[in-house]
Amino acid sequence: MITVESLSKSYGSHAAVDDVTFIAAPGRVTGFLGPNGAGKSTTMRVMVGLTPPSSGDVHVLGRRFEDLPDPGREVGVLLDASAQHAGRTGREILTIAALTMGLPRSRVDAMLERVSLTPDEAGRRVRNYSLGMRQRLGIATALLGDPEVLILDEPANGLDPAGIRWMRDLLRGFADDGGTVLLSSHLLHEIEVIADDLVVIGNGRIVAQGTKDELLASAGTLVRAADGTALAAALQAAGITATPSSGGAVLAESDLTTVGTVAFDAGIALLELRAADGARLEEMFLSLTADTQRESVQHRTEGAAA
Repeated sequence: MITVESLSKSYGSHAAVDDVTFIAAPGRVTGFLGPNGAGKSTTMRVMVGLTPPSSGDVHVLGRRFEDLPDPGREVGVLLDASAQHAGRTGREILTIAALTMGLPRSRVDAMLERVSLTPDEAGRRVRNYSLGMRQRLGIATALLGDPEVLILDEPANGLDPAGIRWMRDLLRGFADDGGTVLLSSHLLHEIEVIADDLVVIGNGRIVAQGTKDELLASAGTLVRAADGTALAAALQAAGITATPSSGGAVLAESDLTTVGTVAFDAGIALLELRAADGARLEEMFLSLTADTQRESVQHRTEGAAA
């Protein structure tokens, strides 16, 4: 289990992480979501002892990371696939990690096979790897010590569709075997497919957390019209909180009947009207983090200037 308790991290007057509390449980994949600059990476760096917190604490398997007796065998970490030594081969990187952890060299071959890096690819220098190959090597390093916990920051970057499917199956199997997975990603569809629990962060603070089904069910009603702006305005005029999204979609905090009635009275033809339990994660994410999105901030600034 990963337990984050009242965690804060400030750089000068900027609060990168502000009183964050959540749990990633064993046997489950926890998706950690937020816009760029929301505090995801800072939180994960604190988890693994790379960044000291300003206040609060993080425990992994009941201890601070620096107090774990053998962290490489207990926690698998991938925070930056590009941070590998470019002049070494993939096999050399895994071999050094195995020797550091006191593991037999046979683990290197086993991990190369597990992440589908061929002997030829393992013999190349990392500077000649694609980003997808670096991700596979990073995941191999994280799995090398047969850990109980995986902490992965954007591990799907650079993977092709087959690679993403492979990673999804690997992490699902790891969790189903009792492991704890904390996964950050901007690929919302992949999080929606694999995650059991979601933690959504914006401007350094948690804006929502719970099971995926709970959060999607609480998101309201997804409605779509040819003119999403007019639809949102009509709903807001009726006292319903409504957040416009892409393609004329609007996420409304009300039930199907009320939303449909408001649209009918306003003379707005609907292209789609469905319950929140069928809403895509993207709509929920954009709604929860609307105040932290760069596009939203820019739009409000331009509107104020006008």
